[in-house]
Amino acid sequence: MTHPARKPGRERFEREFAKIAALAPWINRLRKPGWMILRVLLGLVLIAGGFLAILPVFGLWMIPVGLLFLAIDIPPLQGPIAALIVRARRRWQRLRKPW
Repeated sequence: MTHPARKPGRERFEREFAKIAALAPWINRLRKPGWMILRVLLGLVLIAGGFLAILPVFGLWMIPVGLLFLAIDIPPLQGPIAALIVRARRRWQRLRKPW
């Protein structure tokens, strides 16, 4: 049983975020405590840009990245975003396996 002060969604989010940060080390700089406003604004801009996927520069990839940045500062998003990251990684591994 988990300790009441621990949040399993947050712990899973931290693990998954660390895996992403290993691929893109610059992302850790955005986690500084004083950068919350920048992260939230960046997350909202990325999500809005994802809805403009019909334009050449924008794409659907922007929506999950924006949600990832929002989840850093909004704890209720951390569990679902961590689950989404795990599902996406497993699906990617299944798709790559035949190759």
